[in-house]
Amino acid sequence: MSELTGKERVQKLFKREPLDTMPCFSGQGSVVIQAIEKMGTKFAKIHTDARLLAESAITSARLFGLDAVVIPYDMAVVAEAMGRGISLYDGADGILYPTVPNKWKTLDEIDIPANYMSQGRLPMIDEAFKIIKEEAPDLAVGAWVLGPFTLAGQIMELDILLKGLKKQKEQIGKFLDEVTQVTVDMVKHYQTLDVDFISVRDMGSGTDLLSPRMWKTLVGPNLKKVFDAITCVPSVNHICGSTDMIIEMMHECGADALSVDQKNNIVVTREKLGNDVLIFGNFDPYATLCQIEDQTQVEAIIKKCVDDGIDSVWPGCDIWPDIKEENMKTYVKTVREYGKKPSPAVGRI
Repeated sequence: MSELTGKERVQKLFKREPLDTMPCFSGQGSVVIQAIEKMGTKFAKIHTDARLLAESAITSARLFGLDAVVIPYDMAVVAEAMGRGISLYDGADGILYPTVPNKWKTLDEIDIPANYMSQGRLPMIDEAFKIIKEEAPDLAVGAWVLGPFTLAGQIMELDILLKGLKKQKEQIGKFLDEVTQVTVDMVKHYQTLDVDFISVRDMGSGTDLLSPRMWKTLVGPNLKKVFDAITCVPSVNHICGSTDMIIEMMHECGADALSVDQKNNIVVTREKLGNDVLIFGNFDPYATLCQIEDQTQVEAIIKKCVDDGIDSVWPGCDIWPDIKEENMKTYVKTVREYGKKPSPAVGRI
């Protein structure tokens, strides 16, 4: 049997069909500086041009043999489309992601425009998806959106949101309903673009910030609405930080797979959820790919993820672009070779 393409490998993973080896991909940003340099451009420019965005995703995947690409890279696109502005740092030579300069200060100020999906860089990102699908048909194509709670923190100050939970509970509830609808609109839209998977990233809602009780009230029900709206594309529920105490509730939201970072105890998570659930994670991308000098340590980290019961070794958050080339190669090679054995939820050919 011929080797599977990246797209085939990822599609089979989500269907829990036997694979030749574990897919190596992510639902978070995976652009690397080596791709930017090969293209002869600057990091600041790739966020505003469909061709550069698409090419940077494809080049990053090709350089290191990843099975998929995922765009966009920054968290500010929806807030920008709502009229909150954007700081692009387009004069910078280093790695600076776009940020939101004008968050709403009070709940009374919030006014989400009806036409936001046609504003800002959202149409440009749609064009980048089209380019990727045409020029890299062998790669899986992933989209990601912020979960409602994390998106709320992008369009208004998070401390104001949290303080309002006691004094303005009804207003906060209405605001989160509105933001949830925005996320629902986004995932419905990305489904029409025929992406191969959608990652919903409510990374700011881990139990480092919210208690399990608050998560059950503020986050879980809204995420369930989002995953209920994803009807024809595999979905991933990704949350950074501490998730051990909420992992069962994450699973109940209805995603096809769960993605967690290095703070999650995968062995315990497997005991709680069983072997039929797709679980992705859970290495620290910055420490593993950018800081470690010894590639044998990188190999050991990736092997531990597999041994603990991961179905696809994902970084716990975005890959910081300035990776060490040898560390990235070791990550991919280890997944390819060590991942030839079955994972808990997916067999091998």
